[in-house]
Amino acid sequence: MDFPENEKKSLNFIESIIEEDLTTNKNQGRVHLRFPPEPNGYLHIGHAKSICLNFGLANEYNGLCNLRFDDTNPEKEDVEYVDSIMEDIRWLGFQWDDGPKYASDYFQQLYEWAIQLIKEGKAYIDEQPQELISEQRGVPTRPGINSPYRNRPIEESLDLFTRMKNGEFETGAMILRSKIDMSSPNMHMRDPIMYRILHQTHHRTGDDWCIYPMYDWAHGQSDYIEGITHSVCTLEFEIHRPLYDWALDQIVEGDYRPRQIEFARLNLSYTVMSKRKLLQLVKDNYVNGWDDPRMPTISGFRRRGYTPESIRNFADRIGVAKRDNVIDVSLLEFSVREHLNQVAPRAMAVIDPVKVIITNYPENDVEDLELANNPNDENAGTRKVPFTRDIYIERDDFMEDPPKKFFRLGPDREVRLIGAYIIKCDGFKKNDNGIVEEIYCTYDPDTKSGGSGAKRKIKGKAIHWVSAENAIDAEVRLYDRLFIDENPDGHKEKDFKEFLNPDSLKVLNNCKLEQSLKSVVAGDKIQFQRLGYFCVDKDSTENMLVVNRTVPLRDSWGKTK
Repeated sequence: MDFPENEKKSLNFIESIIEEDLTTNKNQGRVHLRFPPEPNGYLHIGHAKSICLNFGLANEYNGLCNLRFDDTNPEKEDVEYVDSIMEDIRWLGFQWDDGPKYASDYFQQLYEWAIQLIKEGKAYIDEQPQELISEQRGVPTRPGINSPYRNRPIEESLDLFTRMKNGEFETGAMILRSKIDMSSPNMHMRDPIMYRILHQTHHRTGDDWCIYPMYDWAHGQSDYIEGITHSVCTLEFEIHRPLYDWALDQIVEGDYRPRQIEFARLNLSYTVMSKRKLLQLVKDNYVNGWDDPRMPTISGFRRRGYTPESIRNFADRIGVAKRDNVIDVSLLEFSVREHLNQVAPRAMAVIDPVKVIITNYPENDVEDLELANNPNDENAGTRKVPFTRDIYIERDDFMEDPPKKFFRLGPDREVRLIGAYIIKCDGFKKNDNGIVEEIYCTYDPDTKSGGSGAKRKIKGKAIHWVSAENAIDAEVRLYDRLFIDENPDGHKEKDFKEFLNPDSLKVLNNCKLEQSLKSVVAGDKIQFQRLGYFCVDKDSTENMLVVNRTVPLRDSWGKTK
């Protein structure tokens, strides 16, 4: 898929809001954003869009952007996730203001504000079972039913809330609810839960607390404490905004006030974005961990060989919308391919090798050919590639009975070896299973690339090769899209796992790489000529190089699936 170069963009609606606020000197002309992930999983490409948006806006307007962990549910949170999130943000090229912040930093202040609401008659302790509370809330088209505890005496709710904090009650025994409007058409305004009892050790506060604030009570207040001016979140929180504003109304003093702004989340074709479903893939071993290169996680993309520049470019291309839509994953792959084409050095690799013996080439000679590292980068230099009598080529670059439009190697046919010579097939040998195991060729010594004979025209295409004597053994992992359905999450009657791609990973052994790759390390990106872009995997050892396919050289998915 080809995509045009970006034209100069007009302001998106969030930028327009910020510029209006700056014009009116709202919040003293400050711009302060935050990225507030829950530390209950690894970040995915949707989070990457949000990271680029929040940190990008802060950079654009010379403002600040906090990293704040919404760590209000210790049942699902872990330090592992905290560390991975910080690593992902840094890798994408951003740095938060000051140190990382946590909702748990504000537990005491949130508790004190909750006591304030109880004293003002705006919150109460409810002892009913959760199922009954949910039933009483009803549906948006008719009013809910008031809890029998809604008019509980203030002193009684204060006493019970204190005892909840002190650990006198079991998990789930009672909750603290806001007293708002049980007839509101917005279900989030029907006396929402502020605090629940949860006897669970917290990754930061340990066992200091056994009551934890709900997201809607903690989020806006945390924004207020940190001086956030623009609280940017995805569209599913639009219906939460009246509650966000109500909660702020109870505590705001002075002119400063944060504003919640919603934008469309990233929906990507052939991809599942639900953190719960991604966790299921990991736990049930459908993939090899959160950083499996087939996963849409930032760590998975990093391991696969995506670059932070390509993800930032992708986020910039798709822009910011007010309505949900689905972005073609080909646009992400194009962005990766576009950047790697500029920065990845070239090399030759044969992933399904068959030996070629050049019978008229001196048996013990080794000729060092000089090949460009990257024709798109004049500063990339060149490398030495050894040429010998015995080489490997791709098995599918040879056919013993080729059709008319097959322009690669076959009996009595010529091809050019990239950066080397023209060779002609004189014969071949099969093994006992009828598989070609050796191809016999002669070369034309006057056709060396860069020499006067290099311009000789032949019908055959140039093919890549590797010296058999100097080749590096490698394992090549061919990764493809994890799902075969464009919308695997959109079939209510079917499990999303039914659409897993059985060919999302093919592991090839006995692959042969050119000698110049001996010094590569995990994370290095390379274009294997004619094959695609690849990345050295962390599983590599001294004895075996492991490389992952990042993306093919062009988008062929629509043609092959």
